[in-house]
Amino acid sequence: MGVSHSTARYLAPASFLYDFAAQQYGILSTPSMKDIHDRNLAFWSPNPYFIGAFFFPQQLFQLAWLWRLWKSDPKKSAKDREEADTIRDFVPWYALGNVCIGTWMFFWNNNRLDLSNIFVIVNSCAQLYYVFTKLAQPENQLNLRSPSSILTHVVSKTFAGIGVLDLLHNTSAAYFVDQSPSFLTKILTGVGFGALALAPGTDWIFGGCLVYDLVALTVGQAQWGKDPGWAGLLGAYAVGTAAIVGLKNWFRPPYEESATHFDTAVRIYVSPYLVPQAEKESRNSMFLA
Repeated sequence: MGVSHSTARYLAPASFLYDFAAQQYGILSTPSMKDIHDRNLAFWSPNPYFIGAFFFPQQLFQLAWLWRLWKSDPKKSAKDREEADTIRDFVPWYALGNVCIGTWMFFWNNNRLDLSNIFVIVNSCAQLYYVFTKLAQPENQLNLRSPSSILTHVVSKTFAGIGVLDLLHNTSAAYFVDQSPSFLTKILTGVGFGALALAPGTDWIFGGCLVYDLVALTVGQAQWGKDPGWAGLLGAYAVGTAAIVGLKNWFRPPYEESATHFDTAVRIYVSPYLVPQAEKESRNSMFLA
């Protein structure tokens, strides 16, 4: 799924404006987006203010990413082409996400949560697919020397990260209003977040979003949840997910051409005790001679 650079320069901003306009409709209309949230509380309902607090800085990153897309010129040089292609590759997935979330808003505000859930599923799956397949490829890993790479990773992974929360929230609000989580739900929630935290494509950006999702759920359930222990368990999941993401990315930083802390530790603590095979053979030959 790809588009030309000229198409991408218009498609991405157009989809952003569509989603932004839909969000304003959701906030300002009656009932509002929050009114629908408050009417349909369930065991995966987060505190809604966490969602707003997430989207404001995320949209600033989107604007920076869009500006870089608009100003890029792949015809200038090979380096400029590489920078432009890095951004252009994400444009179809970005546009799909904006269209899905913008359309979701109209069904959500009309209390058709079953239909709105379809658009959430499409968006969340698409963003997760991009992060774990496209960005997971060695040539697409985060390059700290490339502004286009940094912005693309931040925008795409925050889209996917909040998409996980959207999927849980909308699904529970659509089908499990006023219900407490079952034992199986509690187990699957922990396993699901743990698996995502351990996934090869999870770095500190996407992993941080997972922790944020769990904190938002913890606060929401502490306020409205019917199961008194559920909020505490979600909080424990948040701490556990943060530990997994932190340790994994400390030992294996997912950055292009950067030495890992694990490799550094091996060189410092292990290498002095290891004699290379070639050196051993050289010493043996000298002794025999």
